[in-house]
Amino acid sequence: MASDPPELPPDSSLETLFYHTERVQLVDWRAVSKAKTAVALTGTAAVLTFVTGLSHLSRPEGRYDGPLVAVLPVDPGLLRFTGVLVAFVLAGLVFGLTRRTRLAWYLSLLVLPIAALLPLTTFRTTDVPLLAAVALATTLLAINGDAFDRRLELSSLQLASLASIVGVGVYGTVGSYVLRDQFAGLDSWGDAVYYVVVTIATVGYGDVTPLSTGAKWFSLSVILFGTGAFTVAIGALIVPAIEKRMAAAVGQMTPSELSLLDAHVLVLGSGDLTPSLLETLADETDVVVVTTDSESAAELDAAVDVLTGDPTDEAVLEDARIDAAAGVVVATRDDARDVLAILAARNANPDVRIVAAATDRTHLEKLEQVGADEVISPTAIGGRLLGRSVLEGTSADDLLGGGNSS
Repeated sequence: MASDPPELPPDSSLETLFYHTERVQLVDWRAVSKAKTAVALTGTAAVLTFVTGLSHLSRPEGRYDGPLVAVLPVDPGLLRFTGVLVAFVLAGLVFGLTRRTRLAWYLSLLVLPIAALLPLTTFRTTDVPLLAAVALATTLLAINGDAFDRRLELSSLQLASLASIVGVGVYGTVGSYVLRDQFAGLDSWGDAVYYVVVTIATVGYGDVTPLSTGAKWFSLSVILFGTGAFTVAIGALIVPAIEKRMAAAVGQMTPSELSLLDAHVLVLGSGDLTPSLLETLADETDVVVVTTDSESAAELDAAVDVLTGDPTDEAVLEDARIDAAAGVVVATRDDARDVLAILAARNANPDVRIVAAATDRTHLEKLEQVGADEVISPTAIGGRLLGRSVLEGTSADDLLGGGNSS
């Protein structure tokens, strides 16, 4: 029998070299299972849904051997058309998920199972990747629900426009089905929905036609109400979106966006600290950067709002709703401008918490004297981190508590 290995003295070099007690983590599952992965998987599911839908549509006849065939209340063949439609819906929801919108999260959890109906009906081997993507995306979205906490802010006109579209659709569908005996080619609820869509879209294929005077007047009402509702909806929904994009291009928030700000953090000025600062703040709260540098503002994260203006001007800070702000960060490249920005912020809101970054360590007390609640010297903190890192043999992330434990 082989002899036992010799007992090594504690903390010996040989034990450290040959007997590793630490586990090497190949995959950081906490990082992999975060919200960004959930959004990426939802996008993957959208692409696979589109490809799968086209694949089934390209086949003249499909085989339906899946477990859902026996319980489906509709013809399985109708599901062949849902793949492409659901894919476009998911693509729009992915955009909402990237903005951390709560409504997009709810709708994604509703639409993703619908994307799985087709493969569960056909049960083809090529549909397995779609089923896996839907299952993983749904699971990760459910786990990371807290990350999607932004409300979808709609004006009263936008809500009324959406309600009018839904109302016209219900009115046209129910009305045409009730009057189906007065229409040629309209026999079911599916025919009623088809008739309403082609009528509002002013396509008019002629396969569904009114036969009586009452049915003709009803068709006219659907045309008038439908085109009117969609015209108002385009003006209420599309125009503000274009306005927002144009405003973002020049670094200026729209008045409606400014009026919705509440419990946000104002970042006065932009500099070398701004990107890392936003990485910390953007995941926790709404952030508005006030700066005169439009070029640097254009390079910031799209999820961060930017207001082009002088951070030392009280009127600009009032436009940025400093009265409703949860805190203010002053971090320009110039301590003199920091002093003016602190004074303006303190005058505009005497109770708000102000944290400032001093470029020069000798200016710490001056920034506190003019009204900052906390003043931090990045150079001093960086020097301490360098010293502790070289002495303790650890990374700066571990010293700051951001390291990953195995």
